[in-house]
Amino acid sequence: MTFNTLYAWRKALAALGVFMFSLIAHAESRVVAYVPNWVDLNTFSETIEYGKITHINIAFENPKDEEGNLSFNNRNEVLIKKAKENKVKVLISIGGGAASGNKALLARYFDLISDAKRAAFTAKLADYVEAHGFDGLDVDIEGPAINHDYGAFIENLAKVLKPKDKLRTCALSKGYGGNKVKDETLTHFDFVNIMAYDGAGAWNPNAPGQHSSMEFAKSNVKFWLDKGLPKSKAVLGVPFYGYGFGEAFRKSSYAYYDILQKYPGAEKVDKIGSTIWYNGIPTIKAKTQYVVDEGLGGIMIWSLDNDVKRENSLLSAIHETLKAKKAAKVEARKP
Repeated sequence: MTFNTLYAWRKALAALGVFMFSLIAHAESRVVAYVPNWVDLNTFSETIEYGKITHINIAFENPKDEEGNLSFNNRNEVLIKKAKENKVKVLISIGGGAASGNKALLARYFDLISDAKRAAFTAKLADYVEAHGFDGLDVDIEGPAINHDYGAFIENLAKVLKPKDKLRTCALSKGYGGNKVKDETLTHFDFVNIMAYDGAGAWNPNAPGQHSSMEFAKSNVKFWLDKGLPKSKAVLGVPFYGYGFGEAFRKSSYAYYDILQKYPGAEKVDKIGSTIWYNGIPTIKAKTQYVVDEGLGGIMIWSLDNDVKRENSLLSAIHETLKAKKAAKVEARKP
């Protein structure tokens, strides 16, 4: 082999290495955005910056009868279409925090995931995902909705979805039912969205404070890693909302866009007024950097409709941080 030929081969291999590394880096940097389907999806789907996200979880659909037939919001269709056009994976999410407090729905889920009905219900879920063109199913069963049948339900769900090449994901919280999830159950998910928020909130107005600090995020991640979840499957959840205490107290949360509209400059801090606690741009960037530095599977957002556009966007803050780190890694590997 001549010198010129050897040089050409080395150059080609180096280029291939950079290309493959770029693909791997992109694959590891999931940006999972929950989008509630009670908003005007016809309008909202046109405003999404699809190039900055990798997955959309449409929230929520749930069993509408005792046979396990799921509801379907027709507004989902426009978002499914737009996501696919932009090469973004789109999943349907079942459950939700509100479902955990709905006694009738809770009882229905417990019945459907029981030994007697589990196989039929999971088969219906798989057919539903396929019929509506979803790329997978996200299980946002949390808190009191996690019972002794949860593990068997997830295992059965994986058996029917995997042959169809459909994603299996979930949203789980350390402090809201996490201790009821068996370690082996985590093996059946492609990745886990870690709900590292709601450490404080309107349900306890006498305990004000940050509901999603950096320390809280790290402790939530550690909890799931200690249970055996691989780093590559750990997707850190960040909030695009906050809670008010004192004079700012109200039973509902504050959307990030509401906070910025009322308090110009609020994007630079994590608390404002008297007193609203949330995550501003510096904290969102720091959490994204933490994900990169620790080699975690990505970032999850609840929820995308709470964001703003242009320079104060939290999604853009995530995107810029991931893009900068990816570019630095690729540059470092150049021959």
